[in-house]
Amino acid sequence: MSAAGTPRSDLATRTVVGVALIALAAAALILGGYLFWLVLVVAGLLMLAEWSDLLGVSYRFKRIAQFSLSVPLAILCPAAAGPGFLALGLTFGAAFFVVIVTQRPILAAGVLYVGLPVLALLVIRAQPDGLLLAFWAMALVWACDIGGYFAGRSIGGPKLAPSISPNKTWSGLAGGVVAAAAFASVLYRFGLPVQLAIATPLLAVVAQMGDLYESWMKRRAGVKDSGTMLPGHGGFLDRLDGLVPVAPIAALLVVLVR
Repeated sequence: MSAAGTPRSDLATRTVVGVALIALAAAALILGGYLFWLVLVVAGLLMLAEWSDLLGVSYRFKRIAQFSLSVPLAILCPAAAGPGFLALGLTFGAAFFVVIVTQRPILAAGVLYVGLPVLALLVIRAQPDGLLLAFWAMALVWACDIGGYFAGRSIGGPKLAPSISPNKTWSGLAGGVVAAAAFASVLYRFGLPVQLAIATPLLAVVAQMGDLYESWMKRRAGVKDSGTMLPGHGGFLDRLDGLVPVAPIAALLVVLVR
């Protein structure tokens, strides 16, 4: 057993999977282009499957949602139109189609919940300094998670939302915001626009709200994790819940400050 009481085999599995995810994300982010698009497409479709499972919809409706989202995701390919208004319109069109066919508005909301962050990250990466900006948008969430974890464990204190996520504390929220702000101050020295650095603490709060929302979805569904595809980590929604609401806001800010 580890010091924290976690079986060493589970800890080893979690570590290996975590390192593999980081390596894949780093390679896709650095290389950009087709690899970045493909990684986001695969992650998006798997996230939508997990969203469907949390809702308890039928296999048929799940596939309808995934096939509908595949249209705008295909348009986002560098060989097609790429990230732009066409893909944005098709994403909303896919959500509308899902509403009409399945009569499940919340399933259609999942199309937007997944599709808009994918579009947003591709928009950010397509900027002239897209590597720095995409790294900022993604890593501020990681910094927030790390800061929140250590602050919550070391300080503790009042719970943030005990009925939704019993382990989250106000100190963890503060620690996450501070860590994200510190991270942004470092990136500022490497060329991150000052407006984005200033907005980072607010985006850290948004990331925490995204985490809480996914926790509420899981509690509503009566499950611990959104999926089982990532051993030791749960599902893709579990790993990317903070990035989902951050990415569209970050993309909007990037476009405004360019």
